Formats: sequence, C-alpha cells, structure tokens
Amino acid sequence: MSTKEKKLITVLLTCHNRKMKTYSCLEALLNCDFDHDSYYLKIYLVDDGSTDGTTEYLQGNFKNLHIIQGSGSLFWAGGMRTAWKAARDNDRHSDYYLLLNDDTIVFKDTLTRLLNDLDDVNEPKSIIVGPTLDPDTKKVSYGGHRILNKLSFKSEMVLPNEEFPQKCEMGNANIMLVPNEVYEEIGSLTETYTHGIADFDYTLKALDNGILTYVASAYCGYCKNDHGVNWLSQKSNLKERIAYLYSPTGLSYKEYLQFIKAHFPFHLPQAFLLLWGKTLFPIIWQLFKNEDYLK
Repeated sequence: MSTKEKKLITVLLTCHNRKMKTYSCLEALLNCDFDHDSYYLKIYLVDDGSTDGTTEYLQGNFKNLHIIQGSGSLFWAGGMRTAWKAARDNDRHSDYYLLLNDDTIVFKDTLTRLLNDLDDVNEPKSIIVGPTLDPDTKKVSYGGHRILNKLSFKSEMVLPNEEFPQKCEMGNANIMLVPNEVYEEIGSLTETYTHGIADFDYTLKALDNGILTYVASAYCGYCKNDHGVNWLSQKSNLKERIAYLYSPTGLSYKEYLQFIKAHFPFHLPQAFLLLWGKTLFPIIWQLFKNEDYLK
C-alpha cells in the first residue's frame, strides 16, 4: 500500500532542555507495534529555545522528524499550538493527531490500543486519552478525570479497566489521540492558555460541542507525576510564593481563574480563595489541602 493510501498519524510534541528525555520518548514511540501497512507517522516537535543541543542531537538520531524552533517563551500549550499549525501547514489533512508529552514513554502497543479503542466507541468524533503510570510508584499519574462536583470542582481519576474505554470529562494530553474530525470541529488548543491548563480546557471545549472523551482501556505509558514538584517549600518567602502564583509553570493565577470562569463559574469565588490561601498560608494549606482542587 502506498503512503497516499495509508492513514496519517501526526505526532505533536514540544520540548525544552531535556534532550535525553525527549530522545527516549521518541525512541519508544518509533518502537511501537502498529499496522504499518495501514498507518504511518509524521512527527512535529517544537524545540522551544533549548540550549542543550536538543535539535542537533535529535536530528542526528531521527529521520522522520520535523523540528520547529521556538522562542523559549512558548511553554507547553504555545509549543503544541505551534507544532499543530506547522503540521497543518505542511499536511493539510491528517487522519489523527497524537498529542504527546516529551517525558512520556509509551508502551509498544499504545498506538494500536488507542486506535482500537476509538473503533470500539464507534464514534470517530471522539478523543481517546492514554492513562500513564508513575515509573517509581506504579500508580496512575496522568489520564482522564471524571467530574464529581462542578460547584467544588472535585474530580477523580478514571482508572483503566483492561476491557473497554470509559467516558471522562477532562483529559491530560500526556497521551491524547485527536481524530481529524475533532480538529475540524473545535480546532487546536485555546490561544489564551500558556502552559498546562490547555489540555483540560480542550476536552471540556470538546464536550461543550458534543464531542466525548474516553480513557483508554489500559495504561499506555510511563510518565512521572510531577504535580506540585515545583511548589515552593513552606519556608519560602512571600515574594517567591506570589511569583509562583502568577507563573505560567506555577499556579498560573489569571489563566486558572479564566479556566474556572469558562467551565465552572460557580466555583470561581472558592478558586480565588484557594489560590490565595495556598500562597499566603502554605502551612495551613499543607495541613488541609484537598488534592482534587489544584493540580
């Protein structure tokens, strides 16, 4: 079968100064078992201002890779939008877009599982999220989230059942398969998000347009859970904590409240108090925090 007859899976990534992790991610992806007679891959990666020789190293090791240079200020969401735009500019039609974090190591059967699960839900205009395991704890790290209470923005992770894909409302894009039919309906990630809220927003935006998101039937890879890793210690000074509050890689104050206002408006006053409570009173936060709130 010629390339023109095969279905195209376009892989989208963004990276910054962790070339060995990015290399390991791409190596695992290209070692996946899938039907090469029916599908082929193109990879679009944004190197967002890396100074560790990422571009040169990856280009020397991978042929099937298109690298776009970023300014260093794109962060995750900006980098993914840039990769998506480059993919659309070069390949007007792709059958699927696979959003992938560059610190994720996919399993060999991941591509086949995602595609089979999409077939199983019997609705091409659906999103499939691949849940990941923390390589150290072997517990779920990222994946799909089921909303339990819109007022308090309480949610729970949906664990794969090894049998069939399950519905969720919010999904992490560490591994996320987006069919072209979904892109044609809702486009790329929302422009106003800089970093990590954009994937939750994307699946909720899809839901608002009648597009369902499912958690894959089994775990699809390893990705270390770094939620809260950068949170400043209780001994940090107030100036540092306020800087973290507004940082796009921290609590992303303005964008987080924008996200809440768009999708959970009744939770807005509580979200405001929680953000400032964590910033002003970190010791109390550590004692009484609820991990379902701010990730």
